[in-house]
Amino acid sequence: MADKVIVCKDCGKEFTFTEGEQEFYKEKGFENDPVRCPECRKARKAKRNNFQKDFSR
Repeated sequence: MADKVIVCKDCGKEFTFTEGEQEFYKEKGFENDPVRCPECRKARKAKRNNFQKDFSR
């Protein structure tokens, strides 16, 4: 398995999906490659968590 270069669907920046990350995804049972770069995944997760906190009050 070799590293893959993927284009983020949110920001359009290229990022590398490393061999190690691919193994991790495979171990977790994930079938699809990521579509967002790590920065956009982090931002999306933070936004989702803040949204959920607003409704849990």
